Formats: sequence, C-alpha cells, structure tokens
Amino acid sequence: MSRSPSRSSRGRKPASSTAPWTPSRVTPESDDDWFDDPAPAAAPAAEDDESWFDDVPPAAAPSGPDEFELIATHLRPLTNGDPAALDLLDDAAVLPSRPGYDLVITKDAMVAGVHFLAGEDLDIVARRLLRTNLSDLAAKGAEPYGYFLAVGWPSGTTVEDRETFARGLAEDGQTFGVNLLGGDTVTTSGAMVVSATLLGWVPQGAAVLRRGAKAGDRLMVSGSIGDGWLGLLAHWGEVEDPDGGLVRRYRTPAPRLALREALRQFAHAAADVSDGLLADAGHIAKASGLQVKVDLDRLPLSTGARKWLEAQPERGEARMSLASGGDDYEVVCAVPAADVAAFQAAAFAAGLPVRDIGEFVEGEGVAALFKGKDITPQRLGWLHG
Repeated sequence: MSRSPSRSSRGRKPASSTAPWTPSRVTPESDDDWFDDPAPAAAPAAEDDESWFDDVPPAAAPSGPDEFELIATHLRPLTNGDPAALDLLDDAAVLPSRPGYDLVITKDAMVAGVHFLAGEDLDIVARRLLRTNLSDLAAKGAEPYGYFLAVGWPSGTTVEDRETFARGLAEDGQTFGVNLLGGDTVTTSGAMVVSATLLGWVPQGAAVLRRGAKAGDRLMVSGSIGDGWLGLLAHWGEVEDPDGGLVRRYRTPAPRLALREALRQFAHAAADVSDGLLADAGHIAKASGLQVKVDLDRLPLSTGARKWLEAQPERGEARMSLASGGDDYEVVCAVPAADVAAFQAAAFAAGLPVRDIGEFVEGEGVAALFKGKDITPQRLGWLHG
C-alpha cells in the first residue's frame, strides 16, 4: 500500500514510498532514570568580567557585520515602514487596535531536514515559512496583517545566505501584503530552525473555527489533493514530474486566502490541509463531536496526480495515500447542504474551485470510503509529537 512519509521525514529521503514511517520517541527505562545521575558541579565563578573571554580562541570572535547591522540591512526593509514595527529599533512592537475586528494569531516552526528539504534554497525556505502560516489564517477567514520572525542560523551561515533568506521574505511579503513587525535571530550549532508568528484580522466573532460543524453539513475542499506528497516523492525521483509542478506545490504551497470571505459567509467550520485531508477533516469532526465520511472517489486531483493514479494497481489504496499525505495547504470545511451551490459560486468568483467530497454525521471518527466500502487506514496523516 502506497503511503505518505510523515512530516518528520519530509526533509529526508524515505526508505520506501510504499511503507508507512512511524516516529519513535526515546524514553528512559523508568521515570526515575531521569534523576539517577547527580547534578553537575557548578561552574567556578569568574574572577572578573574580562576573564569570561580570556580563553576564547581568536577563531571564535565574530566576523563580518554584527546582528544590528544585519537587521538594518536585511530585515528593516521588510517592515515597509509599518509604524507598529518601530523600525526594528525596540525590543517589542506596538500593535494598533482595530475596532470591530478580532486579532487572529498563528505560529509554526520548521527545522531543516524535517519540515523542509535539507539544503533547500533559503529564499524558498522563507517563502514556505510564510505560506504555511498564511494557510492557517486563510482557514480562519482572516485578512493577513504582519508577522514576527525567529531564526536559528547554523554556525557558518554567510551574509549571502541571510540575504537570500531575506529576499524570499521580501518577495512573499509583497505578494501577500504582510510586513515584518519584529522577532529575533540567534546562532545554533545544530540544524537551521525558523519560526514565524502570523497576525491577521477578522470581523469580530466571524472567525471560522474547527468546531462548529453540524450533522448534515457537507465536507468541502478547495483546489486539489495529494500534490504536496507527490511533490516530495518527485523530488526524490520516485514520481514523474515533467513540468516540475508537483515539486513546486510541495516547496511553495499556495495559501487559499482568496477563499476567506466565502468561508466566513458559508462555512460552519474549517481547517487547512497540512497534516493530510483525512487527518484535518478528522480534526473538524472531533472538535465538533461528529463523524466525517470522506468519499475518496470524489477527491479533486491535478493532472499530475491523475497520471500517477492511473499507474497504480490498487486505486483505493492510492487514493487513500493522496488523502493522507499532507502538505497540500488547501482548505477543508463544513458547509450546510443548502448552501453548497452558493459556496461553490462564491469560491469560483474568487478564482478557486471547491468540491463536495463527503458529509458530517452523528458519531465519531473518520470513515474513508472507496466505491462505497470503508477502507479507513489506521493512520490518517501526520501525528504531531
């Protein structure tokens, strides 16, 4: 059965695209083991402040521009003069209030070799960071406002690397109308770590939550499903991708911000498809106290996904893999049956197709159906550790 690699393996080549990857957690033999070793002796106090630096070898001394110079050169332009950012001269931002609106806040972190490809171009890393966070705002029906950034630069990161990263932020900041408001940068001896906190506005009380679906609501999804997972496999050479479209969907997903007004108007509940369609539809069902039935025969598929599907001997299992692979960053939502046509029309007017692929019913859990038969897998998608 073809299965998706988990997000923990998404920056590394999976051992096989046909076997599930199960994360493991290192645990002590017993709870007491955490405390068996005596505490380390305290470090001797320095005789004076200067002695902290006496033994630092010359190679450890910083070279090139310092943090403040790098902020001024590469990050301050990303504020686009937003008054809330205070020119990045302060240790905090001062955000304005917006009468009649709620502030929506989301945060994601990414680690090299885990959430993005090891060795990935840093402008792509920056764009992926913003886009995955913007996808969360889209599912809430929010209008993006700005973001805070934290970066752990690996030792040896060059000024050119930082410039490339900032260039990616600038490109998508302009594309999606979000300004840098503040943040922090540090150096780490480990892998690169990046994190963004995105802020958006939504009319007061109108945010679309995961909870709120009602029995009888239809399960709707935007765009196409499975391209993110196939894009990763294409990167590893395991799936044909002549025009590179699948890989682009994985590297730089498109947040469905154009759908936000239609979601606020018609959806009872919504989530973005990051963990996998089955998993994220399941999140809505669980939060709403319902069961969701997903009709795998009705998955919206791209041309690339259809070509891949045609070559698979087990169509049901293949469709299940597409529905559980994740990294699609589409929006899945619950819409009253009576409003489906109006929702589709509003989405079409916004430039996005949406498809009816199932329903919410009394009960619990997820039922994945293929040709009317329940083939629900044990693992629905990515599980956060």
